[in-house]
Amino acid sequence: MSQSLTQIYTHIIFSTKNREEILCHKDLQEIHAYIGGIINNNNCHPIIIGGTSNHIHILCKISSTVSVAMLLQEIKRSSSKWLKHKSSAYKDFAWQNGYAAFSVSQSKVEVVRNYIANQEAHHHKQTFKEELIQFLDNYQVEYDPKYLWT
Repeated sequence: MSQSLTQIYTHIIFSTKNREEILCHKDLQEIHAYIGGIINNNNCHPIIIGGTSNHIHILCKISSTVSVAMLLQEIKRSSSKWLKHKSSAYKDFAWQNGYAAFSVSQSKVEVVRNYIANQEAHHHKQTFKEELIQFLDNYQVEYDPKYLWT
């Protein structure tokens, strides 16, 4: 085959440093749009970006030329720098080290899209910690709780 063809959907989750509720509700749409631009600039395709004041969810198609680790490094680096210049409220802003990324089958893209679109309502019932642990358990990801939140 003379070309690389992929269709890789990924659900990515990461939080603010120490899960601090620092992202202002009024800024979330702009923050999500900025992150979408970073994803596009890295030859990937954002499907939906959502979250709350302390974490982000991304559903995107990953390019055959980009690793999830490289994409996340660029998202965090660029968006952190941008936020610090956007407002003095974000002068000490940082993302938590690490991330979670899960494969999504094409048949589940709409389910994940709806899940991300309803983050605010979802988090009236479940904390971010509970949500992430549920994802890790559902995907049978082994983790050491001692290091999960540092």
